[in-house]
Amino acid sequence: MRGALRDLTTALAASALLAAISSAAIAADPLKIAFVYLGPVGDGGWTYQHDLGRQALQKELGDKVKTTYVENVPETADAERVIRQLAADGNQLIFTTSFGYMEPTLKVAKQFPNVKFEHATGYKTAPNVATYQTRFYEGAYLLGVLAGKMTKTNTLGFVGSFPIPEVVRNIDAYTLGALSVNPKIKTKVIWVDTWYDPGKERQAAETLVAQGADMLAQNTDSPAVVQVAEEKGVHAFGWDSDMAKYGRTAELTANTENWGIYYIREAKRVLDGSWKAEETHWGIKEGMVVLTPLNASVPADVAKLFNEKKQAIVDGKLVPFSGPLKDNTGAIKIAAGKEMPLKELMAINWYVEGVDGSIPK
Repeated sequence: MRGALRDLTTALAASALLAAISSAAIAADPLKIAFVYLGPVGDGGWTYQHDLGRQALQKELGDKVKTTYVENVPETADAERVIRQLAADGNQLIFTTSFGYMEPTLKVAKQFPNVKFEHATGYKTAPNVATYQTRFYEGAYLLGVLAGKMTKTNTLGFVGSFPIPEVVRNIDAYTLGALSVNPKIKTKVIWVDTWYDPGKERQAAETLVAQGADMLAQNTDSPAVVQVAEEKGVHAFGWDSDMAKYGRTAELTANTENWGIYYIREAKRVLDGSWKAEETHWGIKEGMVVLTPLNASVPADVAKLFNEKKQAIVDGKLVPFSGPLKDNTGAIKIAAGKEMPLKELMAINWYVEGVDGSIPK
C-alpha cells in the first residue's frame, strides 16, 4: 500500500513539474505581431516610416515579441486574404496600415474575435478593432507657414493621392498655414489616384512647376516630388519620411511620423492585458508628428516664426481648423471663436479658401 501511495505521489509530482514547465514555455512564447503594408518598405515614405516603427518595437521589446510584415498589399480583395492568413498563422496583434484596409480588417476581425486588430487612418472600430492616426494636419499647417513666407510666385503646389478626408485635410491645413502669413497665396492640386507611383508623382510635380508653383507638397509616398523640386530649382517638403537626401537644396523640412512610440505602447498593452479598442489621434505634442530640422536656407526670421507657431500648437493656443473659416466658394464653414469638431474634421470633404478648383467626385 505504501509503495502504491509512493508511486502515486511520484506520478503527481512529475505531472505537476511537467505542467509547470509547459506553463513556463507558454509564458515565454513571444507575442506575434504582423504588419500589412501598402507599398514596399523601401518606398522612402509612408511604408518606410511604418517599418521604422516596427523595427523600433522589435528593438524595444526584444524577445517578448516577434514581428513580421507583408508589403505591396493592394487595397483590394487581396488585403482581406492577407489579413486572414496572418490571423490564421497565429498573430495576436495585426496592424493594417492604409485607409483602404478598413473594411477588410473589420471583416476578418469578426472571424477572429480573439485577435486584436489596429487600422491606421480609419474611422470604424469593433470590439477587437482599434484605429490610430496622427494629427498630421498640424505638420501640414507648419509646412504652409514656410511656403507662404518663402514663395516668390504666391503659387503653391500639392500632389494628392486620393480625394479622401485624410488627404483633403492636409491640403486644407497646408493652405491655411500659408494664408496665415501670406493672404496672396493660392494652392493648385493635381490628383494622381495612387499612393505610390513615382512616375505619376513626377509628372504631376513637373506640371505644377510649369503652372508657376515654387513650393511643392504631397500626400503620396515616393520622393519623386522632392526630386523634381531639386531639379527645377524650387522648394518642397518631405512627407511621411525625411526625403532630404533626394533634395538637399529643395527640402525645407519634412513632416514625418514616429509610429514606433505607438506600436510599442500597443504591444505593451496586449502583453499586460490593458489593450482597448479605441481611437487614437496623436500629434506634435505627443511626439508622433515630427518636423525635421529646417534647411539652413530658411531665413532666421522665418525659422523663428515657424518655431513660435509650432510651440503654439503644442500649447493648444493655435488650432489650425478654427474659425472664422471659409470654403473656397466663400461660404462660412466655421464661425469665429469656434473649432471644427473632430468628427467633422475627420470627414472633411471641402477645400478651404485659397485652394483652386474642386474635389473630384
